[in-house]
Amino acid sequence: MSILFKTQTAVPTKKLFNALRLFVFVLLELVISPEGFGQQIQRPEFRSGDLTDAFNFDGALSESDWANAPTLNELKTTVPEEGGVPSQSTILQFLTDTRTVVIGIRCNDTNPDGIIRFSKLRDADISEEDHVKIVIDPFLDGQSGYILAVNPLAARYDALVSNRGESENEDWDAVWDAKTQITEEGWTAEIVLPIQSIAFKKGLTKWGFNVERRIQRNLETIRWANVKRDQFFAQTSRAGLVTGLPKFNYGVGLNVRPSLIANANQFGANGAMVVDPNYSLDANQRIGPNVLATFTVNTDFGETEVDTRQTNLTRFPLFFPEKRTFFLEGSDIFEFGFGTGRSTVLPFFSRRIGLRNNVQIPVIAGTKLNGRIGKTAFGALGIRTNDFDLNNENFGATNMGVVRVRRNVLKESSVGIIASSGDPLGREGSFMTGADFTFQTTRFNGDKNFLVGGWALFTDRADLSGDRSAAGFKIDYPNDRWDIALTYARIGEDFDPSLGFVPRRGVNSYRIGGTFAPRPKAPWLRQMFNQLFITYINNISGPWQSYSVFTAPINWRLESGDRIEANIRPVGENIVQPFEISDGVTIPVGEYNFMRYRLEGEFARKRRLSGQATWWFGSFYDGNLDEFELTLNWNPSALLAFEFNGLHNRARLPFGDFNQTLAGLRVRFNVTSNLQLNSYLQYDTDSRVLGLNARIHWIFSPLGDVFLVYNNNTFNGLNQQPWTLQNRQLLLKVRYNFRL
Repeated sequence: MSILFKTQTAVPTKKLFNALRLFVFVLLELVISPEGFGQQIQRPEFRSGDLTDAFNFDGALSESDWANAPTLNELKTTVPEEGGVPSQSTILQFLTDTRTVVIGIRCNDTNPDGIIRFSKLRDADISEEDHVKIVIDPFLDGQSGYILAVNPLAARYDALVSNRGESENEDWDAVWDAKTQITEEGWTAEIVLPIQSIAFKKGLTKWGFNVERRIQRNLETIRWANVKRDQFFAQTSRAGLVTGLPKFNYGVGLNVRPSLIANANQFGANGAMVVDPNYSLDANQRIGPNVLATFTVNTDFGETEVDTRQTNLTRFPLFFPEKRTFFLEGSDIFEFGFGTGRSTVLPFFSRRIGLRNNVQIPVIAGTKLNGRIGKTAFGALGIRTNDFDLNNENFGATNMGVVRVRRNVLKESSVGIIASSGDPLGREGSFMTGADFTFQTTRFNGDKNFLVGGWALFTDRADLSGDRSAAGFKIDYPNDRWDIALTYARIGEDFDPSLGFVPRRGVNSYRIGGTFAPRPKAPWLRQMFNQLFITYINNISGPWQSYSVFTAPINWRLESGDRIEANIRPVGENIVQPFEISDGVTIPVGEYNFMRYRLEGEFARKRRLSGQATWWFGSFYDGNLDEFELTLNWNPSALLAFEFNGLHNRARLPFGDFNQTLAGLRVRFNVTSNLQLNSYLQYDTDSRVLGLNARIHWIFSPLGDVFLVYNNNTFNGLNQQPWTLQNRQLLLKVRYNFRL
């Protein structure tokens, strides 16, 4: 890290580290003080049963294994009452043998017709339907874990525990299965998780474990352990324990997944349809139960769903999340720096690899090693991409790599390093390195969450010569009644990591604010969220750049599940270089101060028709701007679902007027939880491209699936050429996972 202090900005960076060091010292003093953080909690336990060869996977829980297994039924409500008695009973059981984990849940319900269930889609958002969610911590480290969830129609959701339980990485997928049945007494579910699908610490006879049930019509959440509203369900440090686990055997630990691809493409209305048969191969080998080595050849991401289009009213780049399976595996390990993110800096942003300006760059081969040894988590990624053409310029093949190591310390905290090398455009001398420390406790003042973290990064490349460092910290008190945070980041003028995402450079970024969320005893009001967030950004070597004061005098969640909100937001932008906000409309240099207002209403998704309507209005760059946004979800039956999203911007500025419209319609045919037909049609007036993405996904086995994908993009040339074909693609992909 001494390289960092050789830049011209060493003094402020060093002062930052001295302040952080003093703050961490105070925290460590508090750690050993029972008055500051409370005593060690007693974690509840229940025992696993034995899984025999006679088990029949049908979701009914009728086998003798369930009759002989211990039961867990001591669940309590988190909402609407903390620690209250649930309106319906829930019984959970856990079965294991050396190769498989099976979880059975009996969700009793005196009103089966009132069970809210719409989705059958894999990875659907089932948070506002009846569902059961499971979190397991097979390392017993209290900082990581796996999340599995299922609704009454067997729609499956899986995720990685992210940000120490504050969030979930829902793009991660694993091989597992679930079946359900709805009866006169409620609904039942069986979840089957092959032990090869997860990593675990060898020799453990107990795992961290928790279960949460949602009864949507009552807006009721029930948990076994960690029923405090201040705690997040995915915080595995607060989970209970499932005991009596066997010595798991993952076999040889080898997974080989070949894919056969038939790809036909047509470019332009007069272009010929070119068929390009291909293949790809993904393989991974477990090096022990908690380390996984992955290898990919001729990697294909053709089945990945297209990005949802966005409009951009700023002078900074938009952010699109990663959706590709290879990069999502073990992605929680690569998370870096408490307080970093898409608004400040992401030191490793995997979409930099294999994608450039929405153009797919061929991946020749890649390797990944990720896992945990003791209290240390690590990940290493290496990729070689092929040469490609972009804007009539050829870029050669290149090698890129990332390494991340994180060590658990102080029960719930961590310290780590990250490093990357290589550049997608082949620029010479590219590397980045950095370190981070995050202190976390779920026992502040007895049972509250408290976090503080600091991080620092340095990058270099042949075309960079100025300040190439970045550093920051965050202090956070995220709890149910009070959620308060302070974030600071300093980004050097030449801090441009080749494999990172940095929307602004050469700035100091400050953000402070919080939410006060009382729960009044009104019969119609569930919770109020009174919010105030202040953001201020200034140039390191110059004047201020942006400010924002976001307030929510009204943000009420009603007892019905509906929500209403009103916001007032003073905003300032100091434009030092003109930028084009829309085609033909340029914002000139100058200081601008304007007031934005928002009205928003959301209708609870427990209904077949639900959605959200938003209207931002007020002054904008010496003019006025209205932003209308509407999302609608209609579920006429479990078989069919419609999702509409629309946005319209109407600006009247002294520098020119513009209108922007974006609309998208997604139609889902949920034949079964293993067979879905989805189509997504979207159009925006900026690009004037009408895009259709239609996908059939058939999971014919937990280990194998088939994708049939059709993409079609046509350009609206208005009166000259109303609709002209840009490109058309038909792709068939069959893959199967051979396990040994």
